[in-house]
Amino acid sequence: MALQVLQMVLPIVVLLLLGALCRKKQIFDMKGLAGLKSVVGDVCLPVVLFNAFFTAHYSPTVVLLFVLVYAGFAAALAAGFALRKLVGAHGKFFPFLLASAEGGMLGYALYGVLMGEQSGFAAVDLGQTVFAYTAFLGLLSLTDGQKPTAKGLLKNMVTNKCCIGMALGILLGALGVGQWVLAGPAAGLVTGVISAITAPTSALVLLVVGYELELDKSLLKPVAVTVVCRLALMAVLLAAVSFITFRIVPYDKGLQIALMILYALPAPFIIPLFADVGEEGKYISTSLSVHTLCTILLFVAIAAFSLT
Repeated sequence: MALQVLQMVLPIVVLLLLGALCRKKQIFDMKGLAGLKSVVGDVCLPVVLFNAFFTAHYSPTVVLLFVLVYAGFAAALAAGFALRKLVGAHGKFFPFLLASAEGGMLGYALYGVLMGEQSGFAAVDLGQTVFAYTAFLGLLSLTDGQKPTAKGLLKNMVTNKCCIGMALGILLGALGVGQWVLAGPAAGLVTGVISAITAPTSALVLLVVGYELELDKSLLKPVAVTVVCRLALMAVLLAAVSFITFRIVPYDKGLQIALMILYALPAPFIIPLFADVGEEGKYISTSLSVHTLCTILLFVAIAAFSLT
């Protein structure tokens, strides 16, 4: 089993190291990084999300997971506000590092490496994605002194290509178009085109993550507190959501793995994109980097679990 786990984990580690090497050797600079992010965020991920929800099987289980995941991250965000004194001067962004998850840039990639496909992660990511673009971004805007409005939140969603891909996938999938297409003569053409676009997603995402890994020793204490608090909260959420879900629906190992990956992920990488982080940028990036490393370590355990 150890060899099988290594076969799953080693490609991820290698890609992260290659990303770090690209930064160190300046194989591509920040403009190149921005280009890679654009390809991932504007092309690959929207198609990944579209395909995941386009081919998903809609059921009461999906609705249940949406409610539980959304409510769980809302509770984590509230806990972050209650505990922000633990990191002193860094409390402004502390709550946002405890809630939501980087499903798009990392969750689908890890799930795809483990399971060979990415659509199975969609059921648990739906609640997280909607939470990220509603309550999460609404409260994050308050850090700039802005007042969140329904119009502003809606604008964030309708102008984000990942949200557009997800919404279109949900619409067509829920109407049964996805299953109809997959059962028809054009199935091979559709899946072939989608696979060609989504195939490099995991590798590109991990290269970007590796490139951006940043560890600042001067922030060790607040970052350690932040990461430990998030890990503890996510462990509680994983236990609670798994318990409630599998008390209502039959146990599904694939779904359990998707939940484990969701709650192992770091906070969303979009925080610096939607808020003026100023001097807190290093605290945020270091926290995200350390938790990303923890995610990879947790992924080893999840990979081992998947083989039992």
